Amino acid sequence: MADLEFNQNEDLNKRAVSELRKQLKKVYSGGGGEAAEKQHAKGKLLARERIAYLLDENRPWLEIGALAAEGMYAEYGGCPSAGVITGIGYVAGRQCVVVANDATVKAGAWFPMTAKKSLRAQEIAMENRLPIIYLVDSAGVFLPMQDEIFPDKEHFGRVFRNNARMSSEGIVQIAAIMGACVAGGAYLPIMSDEAMIVEGTGSVFLAGSYLVKSAIGETVDNETLGGAGTHCEISGVTDYKQPDDKTCLDSIRNIMGMLGKPKDAGFDRIKPAAPKLDERQIYGILPSSREKPYDMKEIIHRLLDDSEFEEYKALYGQSIVCGLGRVDGWAVGIVANQRNLVKNGKGEMQLGGVIYSDAADKAARFIMNCNQKKIPLVFLHDVTGFMVGSRAEQGGIIKDGAKMVNAVANSIVPKITVIIGNSYGAGNYAMCGKAYDPRLIFAWPSAKIAVMGGAQAAKTLMQIQTASLRAKGQEVSGKEEELLKEIATRYNEQTTPYYAAARLWVDGIIDPLETRKVISMGIEAANQSPIEKPFNVGIIQT
Repeated sequence: MADLEFNQNEDLNKRAVSELRKQLKKVYSGGGGEAAEKQHAKGKLLARERIAYLLDENRPWLEIGALAAEGMYAEYGGCPSAGVITGIGYVAGRQCVVVANDATVKAGAWFPMTAKKSLRAQEIAMENRLPIIYLVDSAGVFLPMQDEIFPDKEHFGRVFRNNARMSSEGIVQIAAIMGACVAGGAYLPIMSDEAMIVEGTGSVFLAGSYLVKSAIGETVDNETLGGAGTHCEISGVTDYKQPDDKTCLDSIRNIMGMLGKPKDAGFDRIKPAAPKLDERQIYGILPSSREKPYDMKEIIHRLLDDSEFEEYKALYGQSIVCGLGRVDGWAVGIVANQRNLVKNGKGEMQLGGVIYSDAADKAARFIMNCNQKKIPLVFLHDVTGFMVGSRAEQGGIIKDGAKMVNAVANSIVPKITVIIGNSYGAGNYAMCGKAYDPRLIFAWPSAKIAVMGGAQAAKTLMQIQTASLRAKGQEVSGKEEELLKEIATRYNEQTTPYYAAARLWVDGIIDPLETRKVISMGIEAANQSPIEKPFNVGIIQT
């Protein structure tokens, strides 16, 4: 690659990372300075301050869904980070999931995305058998949107179902009531293994004083109704009464420090080593345009320990790169899309980013091999889809694609997905998109996620729209270019990683240099959940 092109790529990708940091800084402020001052005036720490105090120093923190709900709920003033902070960290040396309501955002009320994000945190805890800590400070369901959060299977009530399921499976849950805990939300801490409450600021009840007055005519203040004294001295609902936030968090750390050791899934790990090739060169290798080719192996070598990669079937099915390596000492199987133009053994050229029959066949076999060997899988997306056309169809592309999808869907080893560039159509599925249960799924700022590329989609949508207008007798001649531009703009906005992260199609957007951390923490988490299900792909088309 020419120095000029490398420098241009580097400049663009570094600017994209800078924009990411700017966006994250904005959401980290939650409901803003005035709302923060109100919480401090009550003697409370902010949600992020609580997490920072709780977590071990000098250990990594992997936030999940930081950009959730970004750009959504504008009619209600927005809901930064969906009003709840979730992630994987370490408390008293033990890896765990933390969920903390942000009372600076609508008093910690639950929006639809709050429920989705909280359920995702519980899913991570359940899949990996990680202890989960809830720092509760919420006014309950956001009533103007109750129909979108209350009644359905993946709505508010699923949280408490998960509480019960985790308890039955021996997954540790510790809750701290550090502010309001109202109505149905009251079940979350009380269905945890242990619940502590902060005196003076914490309260938990099925109905607040106003609702009690309107329902049964009783006049009672919230502290008498559900404060720390009531529940620690009279009802016995809560287990520990704490004088302030820090003492409460210290108590959680003390309990976490006494947990028995988790079981080991047996994934192989040796002493970690940094890549020999400079990771920072990724900024210059990744093209400034999603259409430009590049060698995916150059990225892979900068993610693996010692830059060592044991490539599988290197000369066959080259539009997908498969092979073994290590990340932070953990053994991994890599499945990645090759973006360079390649030539197969018959001398035929194959487009980069496209999955051909031979590549799908190779990837399916490699995925099955990793399951046989108990090696976690890492998928690196830059895929425009499967090959199309009469030749591909006659060659059985659907059959071979189905084989790969089958292998991915039935994998029992943990899967971690990183969307580097394009992630289009069925290529998203075959490469373990969100629908295929990756333990973690993150995107680089360069990611694009959609059913197809923007140019193709815009032209297809324009054809449909103009046909519809003509059917109504409306004249469209001369407006095609303007219409195409309008459709393309709208479609492209929906393919950005920010749009995906806002809706939790991905767990977050990361600087490429954080990729090794994501993979390592993901496998460390998965290693605490032994594989009990046998590997079986069922019927495969041959």
